[in-house]
Amino acid sequence: MSAIRLLVLGAVRQHGRAHGYQVRNDLEYWGAHEWSNAKPGSIYHALKQMAKQGLLLAHETAPSTAGGPPRTEYEITEAGTEEYLKLLRESLTAYDQKRDVLSAGLGCMVDLGREEVLGLLAERVRTIGEWRKAITEYYMPEEGPGQFGHIGEIMNFWLDSADSGARWTQGLIERIRGGAYTFAGEGEPFIGVLVEGQENPYATGERHPGDDR
Repeated sequence: MSAIRLLVLGAVRQHGRAHGYQVRNDLEYWGAHEWSNAKPGSIYHALKQMAKQGLLLAHETAPSTAGGPPRTEYEITEAGTEEYLKLLRESLTAYDQKRDVLSAGLGCMVDLGREEVLGLLAERVRTIGEWRKAITEYYMPEEGPGQFGHIGEIMNFWLDSADSGARWTQGLIERIRGGAYTFAGEGEPFIGVLVEGQENPYATGERHPGDDR
């Protein structure tokens, strides 16, 4: 799955209605331009594509009083909400998700209930264990490279990644179980998007042709 769809849907959903530059600003605020493919062009493309697919509703706004061109504001649809929650659940569950997908899921996880998130993360730990077990049925790192030669380092790398991923996920489970963060239905959520006009301390300062739409 692509992290950009999850990120864009999540940002629009938090705003209620948002134009492309707001979404871009939010994702830069989250640092997504550093750890995902959330670059300006891909953000505007995702907004337009998901509007065509019925996941977002596009609203043409009037030109600004300062004389600027009209902008398109996007609102998530019922189908878009279903897609967003599906992608979010997938991002937290699978052991083989790319780092950008898991990062996007972590940034949006409070849109689910606490118990559901705990269950999804527990499933991720389980699938990591199953995957590791399948690898170690024919490769045991403590036995040395053997017939695999230096290629064994590939499996060493993935096994170490699996172990560290499981440890980190278990630590997150313990923090959430201990009361960390505010999840859906528990009260006022943490606001992870910027309000209109709020300065973004992490903005790249680069302009893009779509910024005025």
